[in-house]
Amino acid sequence: MRIGNLGNEKPAILLNDGSIADLSSIIDDIAGEAISPSGLEKIRQANLNSLPKLDASERIGACVGNVSKFIGIGLNYADHAAEAGLDVPPEPIMFMKATTCICGPNDNVIIPSNSKKLDWEVELGIVIGTKGAYISEQNALDHVAGYCVVNDISERENQIERAGQWVKGKSADTFGPIGPWLVTKDEIVDPQNLALWLELDGKKMQNGTTKTMVYGVKYLVHYVSQFMTLLPGDIIATGTPPGVGMGQKPEAVFLKAGQKMRLSVEGLGEQNQLTIDG
Repeated sequence: MRIGNLGNEKPAILLNDGSIADLSSIIDDIAGEAISPSGLEKIRQANLNSLPKLDASERIGACVGNVSKFIGIGLNYADHAAEAGLDVPPEPIMFMKATTCICGPNDNVIIPSNSKKLDWEVELGIVIGTKGAYISEQNALDHVAGYCVVNDISERENQIERAGQWVKGKSADTFGPIGPWLVTKDEIVDPQNLALWLELDGKKMQNGTTKTMVYGVKYLVHYVSQFMTLLPGDIIATGTPPGVGMGQKPEAVFLKAGQKMRLSVEGLGEQNQLTIDG
């Protein structure tokens, strides 16, 4: 975890008794080499119960700092592609989210002044732990540090109707809540068997499972690495199940100020966001 005010977060770890220990004496941040295999081993070897505790009521920051790349995968659930009226892609659709969109899991989501079609997307996030390019699918998990919850906030008009790449609708400030936790891969038995869901104002909108991903975690790490070098701390958001706003029937539903989103991926914690006008 990372705890504290925006820009001044401390590296921290959630202990089995629910308390939060300050990792500042062991690592500088939950970022880069600190989440490499050697960095995680350094944390494992520490006497965590002896570390000073942090106030659990403090703000939870994004679970990874200093992210170099935030990569999204589109239409990666067959049932979501169907609700969007689109074919399942023959290869993964890749897009970028600007790293400036990253925020804490419970921070307010700011509605851009020109927004007309703001949408939600609960996703499993892969956090890279070991640098790699041209990674084989067989060895892909060797490059994964762990997983986190991502809400891939999307402005659909900017994404789809503005004559360009999806990045336009994916990158505004607060469009990338991540966390609350980076859960190391040893704690997730099977990333292809996780329930994920999202509620809007208490109503369940998305209720899916990573079983129905078209392209799984191993393949996505392999695939993305064919186009760019992956670095520790890079995040791959793996796509969303059905139930997004633009897919609602009989007509689409988009976010307005004052609404509350609550979302989770099994084993990875929960996010809560309030939408506010920018």
